[in-house]
Amino acid sequence: MRRLWLIFAQTVTVGLAVLFVVSTLKPEWLGKRPLVGASVVALQESAIPTPAAAVATSFREAAKKALPSVVHIFTSQKIKTRRHPLLDDPVFRHFFGDGAEGDNPRTSGLGSGVIVSPSGYILTNFHVVEAADQIEIALSDGRNLNARLVGSDPESDLAVLQITEQNGKELILPAITLGKMESVVVGDVALAIGNPFGVGQTVTMGIISALGRSHLGINAFENFIQTDAAINPGNSGGALVDSQGNLIGINTAIYSRSGGSLGIGFAIPISIARNVMEQIIQTGSVTRGWIGVEAQEISVDLAESFGLPDTNGALIAGVLRGSPADAGGIKPGDILLAVDGRPVKDPQGMLDLIASQKPGDTVTFKLRRQNNVLDTMVRIGKRAPQRRERERE
Repeated sequence: MRRLWLIFAQTVTVGLAVLFVVSTLKPEWLGKRPLVGASVVALQESAIPTPAAAVATSFREAAKKALPSVVHIFTSQKIKTRRHPLLDDPVFRHFFGDGAEGDNPRTSGLGSGVIVSPSGYILTNFHVVEAADQIEIALSDGRNLNARLVGSDPESDLAVLQITEQNGKELILPAITLGKMESVVVGDVALAIGNPFGVGQTVTMGIISALGRSHLGINAFENFIQTDAAINPGNSGGALVDSQGNLIGINTAIYSRSGGSLGIGFAIPISIARNVMEQIIQTGSVTRGWIGVEAQEISVDLAESFGLPDTNGALIAGVLRGSPADAGGIKPGDILLAVDGRPVKDPQGMLDLIASQKPGDTVTFKLRRQNNVLDTMVRIGKRAPQRRERERE
């Protein structure tokens, strides 16, 4: 009897041990239901954040680095008033004076700008300094200096100023560090710096909401950074910087129904601003390519009627007689598919691609004409400055 009991006890012990091992390592073999709170599917969970990986709670260093490079711009313009006929009467002038022209009223405006070179070059928006005959720059250290307009590009809404020397002394100015657009992605932290409503230098924080925004009807050439960092009137021409304090954009416009920030602001990428600035400093203007066509966007209905596989490309609605496009054999009704091997997505993309070509160069244009795809060579012309022209080159 004792021997049977020992065999039974040993069997139970071994069975319990096997059950423990199986329930620990392979519970599904026993058909066990997961415990309450346990995941029923494979999920990827983040590790416990370490102090080094913690999100930054302050951007004081970025602000400290960029703030001295952002300036306030004060402009004024003399209002031309019609001379009263009585001022031409000698008797009236004898008793009441000549009515000096210096008494004419003036309008004033304000905005922001960014010092991009120690030699005093400042990037700002064209609409900030448009038609101004006096420009004054207020630095972050309290100095007020005069500036001259080096050149402007209304089609991208950019202008370059230069601070003039003060009493013949060489100025030492805090130039901002330029960032690289290749490293900017949606979700990055962005700081907007400027002089909103004239209250003084202000920093607001947000993120990069989108890149490559176009078709907004703001400028002829649009490729905006969208941000929710608060941008208000007076911020125009100011700096949009990354979390390291590097310049990534020039604040330009806001979407607003009240005049204040609604969390949708637009900035010109530094890659575009730098190219425009360098051309203005070198030649005083910006040179862009032109072929003389009017383009139309391809809608879904147009794509179906033309039997197109998609809506990519630009429908040529008109060709200027004697233009480079006319000489190159481009005709109304053609669909432009590519410029110099780069695909055309829409009329805005076509405008940008053609404008980036150097006048005088001969470039290959890929077209769809009826059911045929063909290539033609077009000698690029020079685009004349146009203030508000859209969808033309």
